[in-house]
Amino acid sequence: MKLWKLSAGTDAIVAGRKTRSDAPPSTAYVMLGERCRNNCRFCTQARESGAGANMLSRVTWPGTAAAEAIAGIDTAYVAGRLKRACLQVVDNGGVATAAAAVASLSAASMVPVCVSSHLETVADAKRLIAAGAERICVALDAATPQVYSEAKEGDWQERWRLLTACAAALPGRVSTHLIVGLGETEEEMADAIAACIEKGITVGLFAFTPVKGAAWADRSAPPIGRYRRVQVAHHLLRRGYGREAIVCRGGAITGFAVTGLPELLADGAAFRTSGCPDCNRPYYNERPGGVMYNYPRLLTAAETARAIAECEVIGGGARAVAGD
Repeated sequence: MKLWKLSAGTDAIVAGRKTRSDAPPSTAYVMLGERCRNNCRFCTQARESGAGANMLSRVTWPGTAAAEAIAGIDTAYVAGRLKRACLQVVDNGGVATAAAAVASLSAASMVPVCVSSHLETVADAKRLIAAGAERICVALDAATPQVYSEAKEGDWQERWRLLTACAAALPGRVSTHLIVGLGETEEEMADAIAACIEKGITVGLFAFTPVKGAAWADRSAPPIGRYRRVQVAHHLLRRGYGREAIVCRGGAITGFAVTGLPELLADGAAFRTSGCPDCNRPYYNERPGGVMYNYPRLLTAAETARAIAECEVIGGGARAVAGD
């Protein structure tokens, strides 16, 4: 593929331009391909989306010649300005497109590469690893089969079987995406995260983001309280706490059976961007100055205190779901 689309933040780093962002990307984000053959209701790259071809979520992706993009990513990696590259491959050309891009980047740079691509088999995943990828992502997106059928095309159970088979074949090298706010309950999301972590699958949490041109552009983003509770659940699960530590009632997370939870959350890590190592996705789900679903940097003490308070069920917060 001759043209690579770099996220606006990545493009600024690769081109050596100064940015006004308070959190430049620590990963080079690259989008490959034109218009997806799938029709996910939340996605600006969906088959029937009315958004521009250079949009994904809230981010614009200017095109750059592949050779120039590869050289720029390597230079930034060697200089320490980037720590990883993430290739997000639109599903319209099969795994061959992804494998060729990985091979080109890996041949020119030592930067660790993660690939999020539509895969059909474990052999596809192994092909990407053989081409030079450190990690692969099979995006589940939806927490339940019912939500999957409403938000996406295809079969949730089929994707789950592939995701878990890849995780078994490539231990420690498989990630998935889960999006809060597609219609699932908090309890269902907690169950999905727990199932992934039990299988050794790294979870990247996203908030549903309404974007002009997508089918669900008129829907609302999830209330921050709901997202914070899921973030805390995720944080506890990936640190070895059992599913029983997350207390639910009527589909909502109403508390956490963990002693000293405010102290466990005091470093703010629970509220930062999750997913592959060194992935911070600045302002992918957020607007500068707006609600911060995923912090792309270390939180201040005040920001951490506010995020804990937004959970509404920690440290004496009496409301479980009121106002959501």
